[in-house]
Amino acid sequence: MMLWIAIFALAIILVLAGIFYLSSRICKFACINKITRNKKPVRKFLIGFGVIVLWGIVEVIAMDGTNMAVCMVHLAVFWGICDICQYIIVKIVKREPKIYIAGICAIVITVIYMGVGCYNAFNVWQTHYTVKTYKNIGNIRIVQIADSHVGTTFDGKGFGKHMDTIQKTNPDLVLITGDFVDDDTSKQDMIDSCKALGRLKTTYGVYFSFGNHDKGYYDESYRGYNVDDLIKELEKNNVTVLQDENVLIDDRIYIVGRQDYSEVEKGGTRADMDELVKNLDTDKYIVVMDHQPHDYDNQEKAGVDMVLSGHTHGGQFFPVNNAGVWIGANDKTYGREKRADTDFIVTSGISDWALKFKTGCKSEYVVIDVEQNK
Repeated sequence: MMLWIAIFALAIILVLAGIFYLSSRICKFACINKITRNKKPVRKFLIGFGVIVLWGIVEVIAMDGTNMAVCMVHLAVFWGICDICQYIIVKIVKREPKIYIAGICAIVITVIYMGVGCYNAFNVWQTHYTVKTYKNIGNIRIVQIADSHVGTTFDGKGFGKHMDTIQKTNPDLVLITGDFVDDDTSKQDMIDSCKALGRLKTTYGVYFSFGNHDKGYYDESYRGYNVDDLIKELEKNNVTVLQDENVLIDDRIYIVGRQDYSEVEKGGTRADMDELVKNLDTDKYIVVMDHQPHDYDNQEKAGVDMVLSGHTHGGQFFPVNNAGVWIGANDKTYGREKRADTDFIVTSGISDWALKFKTGCKSEYVVIDVEQNK
């Protein structure tokens, strides 16, 4: 909770600083400068402030306050960089440009950059990994989905279309590693998404573990259903929900679904990794679904074969992708890592949470081919 408070406090500071900076720069454009000619600096600033506020209102109407703030901070950062570059160039060539090149470049760069980020968030790619094992399990294809946050970049029907695409990969197993729904996911979208999972045809089924958003942070009246309703809909559609539980599939692979780390943050408990695997046959292949990549040392010591996580959204924004790792909130931000005999995979997620931009990654589902070494 303290981490989120710090993030929101920093976001507010950045937005206010961005508004102040942009308000002071907007009057450098010739068209605005004509309006403010011979005006006092304070009045010029207030006119610039009015322009920025008007733009912010349009952004809020088009998207929402959160995404408006994201765009504003990016514009302020790019504008600052462009101002510095223009200052250096002017010092070198010793001549002022007739037009405000820095401002024009900042706006163009921001539009392109955020446009690419929007495209990366709303479109979904397939990411493929091949994992080798010496255990006698043959070959198996796993599809991992995480962070759909249904209702952000697609609704329940849109989720169904993505499941149709995933069906074409012919998965043996589909594993959903948390944040399937969000606090703002409507009941109908939740039901439609569960039905989409029920239409998947796999060899060994669909398995689900909770993320920090699935159970909701608010009273159930906020979204019109509770965690029991979600579990009921999932199970009605033949999805196996695992909460600190495991299941043996085809006498060759264990699927272990962990309670999310947020249970601990909320004052609850979840089983230790050693406890979850102590009675498992280590000759079988052990896959752990753990929404937050936050327990790598214990998972490596427990000797599990694979850990699948989401939660990080691939770091979301460049160049601060790895901020979660820097502050110790995550062990990894994105991709595959091998520690001893354990493969760790973190997906950027099939959608997004609240934000409609991914500039440091792209939305994806993961196809993992586990192959036995011969």
